[in-house]
Amino acid sequence: MTTVSPTPVNTAANSQLYDAIVIGSGIGGLVTATQLAAKGANVLVLEKYIIPGGSAGYFERQGYRFDVGASMIFGFGSQGTTNLLTRALEAVDTSLETILDPVQIHYHLPNNLDVRVHRNYEKFLEELIAQFPHEAEGIRKFYDECWQVFNCLNAMELLSLEEPRYLTRVFFQHPLACLGLVKYLPQNVGDIARRYISDPALLKFIDIECYCWSVVPGSKTPMINAGMVFSDRHYGGINYPKGGVGQIAQKLVEGLEKKGGKIQYKARVKEIILENNKAVGVRLADGTEYRGKRIISNATRWDTFEKLLPLKTLPKKEQKWQENYQKSPSFLSLHLGIKAEVVPKGTDCHHILLENWENMEDPEGTIFLSIPTLLDPSLAPPGHHIFHTFTPSWIDDWQGLSPQDYHRKKEEAAARIVQRLETIFPGLEAGLDYQEVGTPRTHRRFLGRDDGTYGPIPRRKLKGLLAMPFNQTAIPRLYCVGDSTFPGQGLNAVAFSGFACAHRVGVDLGV
Repeated sequence: MTTVSPTPVNTAANSQLYDAIVIGSGIGGLVTATQLAAKGANVLVLEKYIIPGGSAGYFERQGYRFDVGASMIFGFGSQGTTNLLTRALEAVDTSLETILDPVQIHYHLPNNLDVRVHRNYEKFLEELIAQFPHEAEGIRKFYDECWQVFNCLNAMELLSLEEPRYLTRVFFQHPLACLGLVKYLPQNVGDIARRYISDPALLKFIDIECYCWSVVPGSKTPMINAGMVFSDRHYGGINYPKGGVGQIAQKLVEGLEKKGGKIQYKARVKEIILENNKAVGVRLADGTEYRGKRIISNATRWDTFEKLLPLKTLPKKEQKWQENYQKSPSFLSLHLGIKAEVVPKGTDCHHILLENWENMEDPEGTIFLSIPTLLDPSLAPPGHHIFHTFTPSWIDDWQGLSPQDYHRKKEEAAARIVQRLETIFPGLEAGLDYQEVGTPRTHRRFLGRDDGTYGPIPRRKLKGLLAMPFNQTAIPRLYCVGDSTFPGQGLNAVAFSGFACAHRVGVDLGV
């Protein structure tokens, strides 16, 4: 992996002028950078950490390779247009071997509701209907309507909705699909589910189906997003990258450099430089300046507008956005090395545990668990597995602690999570080989995300995706990409944002 040596630049006259400078090497930023580089643009990516990927990165401890974030990956299908990670790698002449996951999630829910979401659509429906036989018709109608949304998305190339020529072209190519998406833009999952389903427990199940990736229940989850997730898991499937999730960013960087782009590590952007209220460059913490025709921030919108820009007041557009959206909680993460005998044969890779529906959105309410070594054993020492478990947690609960109290609080929280997981995996505590605990403070420190947030969530029920901003901002020549932009959280979603941003910037640059 190559890096760019910092070259201090004091004036615009003696600086190299890049076509685009991307702040941050999360997947949204890397997809933007690689798409622009593939078009021939001169691109520089600036990353504060020592490896790329952000929450899609990795770290290694005592023979274990841990994913920083989620291991449940969409976007690696081989057909259609929604396989955005596959397409992003292909654009820069690279690829990644993946391993098929036959089950998206194994749910362990209140009142012994135990459901597997099989990749085979009919098998999933049959298992769910077996739990709610009186709702058989409603279950099929709801999930079939999700397919209608997905089929509209999967019929067209997914680029910038801010670019008029693209909109005109795609409408004439796929008029019915476009009209179908327009219909669903203002709608949320909860409203559509209630058209077909009345059983409260089944509606709660659909809530947690949304919550596991949107961090909000169905009433606040856009139908466009749900149509993608609830269908693509059966179409393109869940496919784990061989070598770990961090390989996605590594391969994108490899492709970026192959196309002439550059990435610089240990490069913390302190400020976006404005001249005549236009973004013209960035200044690093060490004083180095770089100039660019377009500046793209892969930071959250809170970090971008409240920390990186020298603004006395937020632009009205951003004020309005913050009125509609708030920061989601961060996560308490446990990275565990486990003796293999703790994991029974036939165990699924991904699990969600919730004992009480009332606690679903509470801190430590819902537990997410990934065991990626069931798909790729090479990530752990022989005879061992990785358990990556995480649960919502707010940064305020971790502030103002002495180092001793912080360590003790982490250990106590980890013990609570392990004890709850013992109901699924008896002997888990005794089988611990390695444990590392991350808090919202950890996420803030290493990922550079305000309060360690997972991303934006609606403050109240909104009209679908209509309030979610696109890539252009109120500052000329400044763009945002990632989970603070349409269509939101998730690796495939931020890849969508990256495709859209690169398309919009490419048109503006004329490349």
